[in-house]
Amino acid sequence: MSEETPKKVPTILAENIAAQSRIFTVQKQKLEFSNGTQVTFERLLGSKNGAVLIIPLLDDDHILLIREYGAGVGRYELGFPKGKVDPGETWKEASIRESQEEVGYLPEQVRLLDSVSLAAGYMTHYTHIVLATGLSEQYAEGDEPEPLEVVKWHLSDWHKLIQHPEFSEGRAYAALMLILKERNYI
Repeated sequence: MSEETPKKVPTILAENIAAQSRIFTVQKQKLEFSNGTQVTFERLLGSKNGAVLIIPLLDDDHILLIREYGAGVGRYELGFPKGKVDPGETWKEASIRESQEEVGYLPEQVRLLDSVSLAAGYMTHYTHIVLATGLSEQYAEGDEPEPLEVVKWHLSDWHKLIQHPEFSEGRAYAALMLILKERNYI
């Protein structure tokens, strides 16, 4: 496979807010591509700082998951602790805070594994996938509407996790694959 010359990014001719809610901002962009074609796209504007998704590694073979209600799918979902990076906060600070709020553990070390987009075609949001190790029990009050169920899972049972009907979020799959690769399970 040969390397390709990077394509020229389209020129932005106009941008405006098409809709705004308490949570979502929809922006219209009028773009002109290098071949002269003009198109109007709509996209969801995400948080400028993004979000974090934490893989709390309790020991060599145990990860901590949470079970929380997912309004988008209308049911409880099993996944990793996560949350937005607040203004003025780094991904490291957000990871430490969210770990304490959602699973009740303070990580001694957090390490960025990757940053992923959610839907590059229509959303500006990025999620930083973070490995948290050296965990010690320390709870902090969060903003969840109900207490989250913390689930201790054997990493070696990852086959069962990906088959679990409540484990369906794409970011959680990406995070699981990253930790499995790092720990030489795959």
